[in-house]
This record gives sequence, structure tokens and C-alpha cells, in this order.
Amino acid sequence: MEPKVVYETDRLLVRDWVAADGDRVFDIYRRWEVARWLGSDPKVMTDRDSANRVIDRWNERNKDPLYGVWAVQERETDTVAGTVLLVPLPDPSDGTAARGEVEVGWHFHPDAWGRGLATEAARGAIARGFKAGLAQIYAVVRPDNAASLAVCRRLGMRSLGRTSRWYDAELESFLI
Repeated sequence: MEPKVVYETDRLLVRDWVAADGDRVFDIYRRWEVARWLGSDPKVMTDRDSANRVIDRWNERNKDPLYGVWAVQERETDTVAGTVLLVPLPDPSDGTAARGEVEVGWHFHPDAWGRGLATEAARGAIARGFKAGLAQIYAVVRPDNAASLAVCRRLGMRSLGRTSRWYDAELESFLI
């Protein structure tokens, strides 16, 4: 069965995950150079079975008509370059989904860095969110993640400064 395509860009298909993506998911998230930017307590993925579990969890989330954590596949090579997400930010008081605060994010394999793929995928996710009626979308980035800070600027996002409001970490926040 073909995965559901969520949206397309010039170079990318953004789609649900399939079991065959497991090796690539593991290859992306086992790398410290990727994992170091993720979550309040960054950790690398340690085993291939974790990739299967995360794919199942993401596809469950992808059943929502607006939100998701999707595979970013390059059209030219059919390679999964990474992940793009559009998800509710956690409520600062209890960790549940914050009311109306939505985040765009991206995680890419190092072999996909430096080619504008994160910007292209995120731009599509933002357009999808606005088309669905969202009034604003945030991005949160570790302060020393120069590449992701640059993506936020290329997307035309406005810097809101540093905050510890989400994810129990001090992050640079952006809004569009």
C-alpha cells in the first residue's frame, strides 16, 4: 500500500511513514549530530526496533487531519531526507497540548543538510497549517543550532527571543 502523500513541493513528497522507512529512521536518529538538538534530554536512538515503534507512534499522530510528523522524501532519488512536523506545542503547566500554539519543526539526515530541504519542507508545512486556518505557527530551536536558526530566518519567522516555556529547555522561539 502506498503511503498517503500529505503535500508536495518542487523537490519533495511529504508523506506518512511506511515500515520500509525504518532503516532510514534509525540511521537519522542514531546520530548524535541530529539527536543533540532534540528534546529536553537529547538521546540517540539505540536500536532498530525503536525506529519501528516511533514510526507507529508518528503514523498514529498522523491520523489527525491537521497535525503530523511526516517523512520528507526527495523526488529525484526517493530517499527519505528527514522529518517535518506540525504539532501542538506542550502546555507549559502540564505538558498537554497547548491551546492554539502550534510548532513547525524539522529533523534531517546529515547527507541532506545544506541543500534547502528543511526550509522547503517547513515552508510547505506552514502553508498547510495556514490553509487549515491556523493564525500563527511557532518554531523552537536550541540557541546554538545555527543551521535551524538560519532556516527560521529563511522562512521569514520573527524572533521572539529565548524562552524556557516549552520542553524544559531554554530555546530560541520564532513566530510566523
